[in-house]
Amino acid sequence: MPVDVDHFVEHGWLLTQTLDAAGAAELAGWVDDIASWPDGGGWLHHRERTDSGPTLCRSENLIPFHPGLAALLTTGAMIEVASALLREPAVLYKEKINYKAPGGGGYAPHQDAPAYPFIDTHVSCMVAVDDATVENGCLEVVDGHHHRVLPVDGAGCIRADVVESLTWMPVEVPAGSTLWFHSRTPHRSGPNHSPVPRRALYPTYNALSEGDLREAYYREKLERFAAEGERSDGKVKVSLIDDFQGDVV
Repeated sequence: MPVDVDHFVEHGWLLTQTLDAAGAAELAGWVDDIASWPDGGGWLHHRERTDSGPTLCRSENLIPFHPGLAALLTTGAMIEVASALLREPAVLYKEKINYKAPGGGGYAPHQDAPAYPFIDTHVSCMVAVDDATVENGCLEVVDGHHHRVLPVDGAGCIRADVVESLTWMPVEVPAGSTLWFHSRTPHRSGPNHSPVPRRALYPTYNALSEGDLREAYYREKLERFAAEGERSDGKVKVSLIDDFQGDVV
């Protein structure tokens, strides 16, 4: 698959076509299946409070339990594009599904790099399960601003005064397409103001030369969450930085 590496190097993001209509429909079916899995099976489900009650907002640690998703993320076009953008062989570092139900919360401005222990060279992406639009809270990125880690606040997100100085660009992504972005590309997303869910699959890849660290990542994440326990406001995090703006239960 031809990959516009030059665009990624210059802008810090790249939009590619990953799945045809049949493949996108199959992925949507897989996401429906995963959302129906019960808690406690080894995968992780996170929920948020909405007007309709507790609603699934994220599932992660999925590929040991779903062969189809494992094949999509670790073979073929996805791993080829990741390797091209990293300019060396890539390996899957982590994977998650964000559901963003109607009224569901968005994510504060942040860079991924501070949330990923163990690795220096990595690339993230969002595979749209449903069309990602401005109305339902698509990603917004800062073009060409991926060369350093920006100052952060106490939550690990980009400091408010820095956020105000940046130019944010919404990137709408059709179902089946993928928005790739550098681990230092500033990005955020708003709440879902539409009447239907906006689901997206988020894999992250690291350079294989740094090791296959997926199991180490999830072990570290679970250990940190257990050590932090419940916060004084009663909320819990869904990431190693506190970027989620929904009310998590």
